[in-house]
Amino acid sequence: MSEKQNPFALEDYIFPLPPQLIAQHPAHPRDHSRLLVVHRDREEFEDRQFHHLIDYLQSGDTLVINETRVIHARLLGYKDTGAQVEVLLLKKKGDSWEALVKPARRLKPGSQVYFSPERPEFLKIIADLESDGGRLVSFHNCSSEESFIEELGHVPLPPYINRPDQNADQGDYQTIYARESGSAAAPTAGLHFTEQLLSDIQDAGVDVVKIILHVGLGTFRPVNSADIRQHRMHSETYQVSEEAARQLNAARSRGGRIVAIGTTVVRTLETVYDDSRGFQPGSGETSLFIYPGYKFRAIDMLVSNFHLPGSSLLMLVSAFAGWEKTMAAYRHAVAQGYRFFSYGDATLFI
Repeated sequence: MSEKQNPFALEDYIFPLPPQLIAQHPAHPRDHSRLLVVHRDREEFEDRQFHHLIDYLQSGDTLVINETRVIHARLLGYKDTGAQVEVLLLKKKGDSWEALVKPARRLKPGSQVYFSPERPEFLKIIADLESDGGRLVSFHNCSSEESFIEELGHVPLPPYINRPDQNADQGDYQTIYARESGSAAAPTAGLHFTEQLLSDIQDAGVDVVKIILHVGLGTFRPVNSADIRQHRMHSETYQVSEEAARQLNAARSRGGRIVAIGTTVVRTLETVYDDSRGFQPGSGETSLFIYPGYKFRAIDMLVSNFHLPGSSLLMLVSAFAGWEKTMAAYRHAVAQGYRFFSYGDATLFI
């Protein structure tokens, strides 16, 4: 199959995936998950383990990680009728939250969600949002939203993990370097790192730069447009410190490679990169949608998990590695029994 110059059809990103390849639990230890190494200038693939990542790095490279921390964003409650409902908190908006609710038909504006007859706290649905099941919600009778969420909320495992969250998920579904709370999903490429591996990488002369992108609806909202160019990403909050921007610009000046750990890092770095001034510090919202035809300016290598068919994340990877190379890599991964999605294995695109 020849490389499509600009594959814009959603069907170009659909691939068959046996259900048994969808990981339900992570690898232990974390860095013994598998790693599919994809050289953009070669035909063959390399089947390794994640701790072999260090073999592909060199002194002077810069690894960029996302320090966001996943909150217990999944709240299970009930209406005054007793009907069971679910609220997934996505992003803090002033005194309210953007959220996804299920079943959406039962939670119209004005509805209230309760959590325990013994507790005074409840959620009120304020308004509909554009996305399917999207609502603006607010807490009431709640002295500390953060404490309430951590105490009563559940780890927001993705729906393709077909089991309730367990105590182990509180650690497993969090990177070892998670620092600032704010995400409704983990930046999953980072889940493979152990303290030892990260230390070994730094000892090898590789710098580690820390940024923030809080994962929300923009990352995991499905693409429903037959022509993917019609898809609109929801915005997510990012932060790039002055020190991070300085380190990244220094890396570029000395000719070092910038290695993005995950698609959230890619979207952040591509958002803050200026063609004339380099990486710029700051915070804000990004709704950048990257698909084939995009010209990358900020990164040289990418570590990523295997993504859902038809997802915007798969389109980003295809933009970086080429559509045909990416789809060939995914076919190889399926044939070799790699584990897919959040708790699955990883890819390294060089």
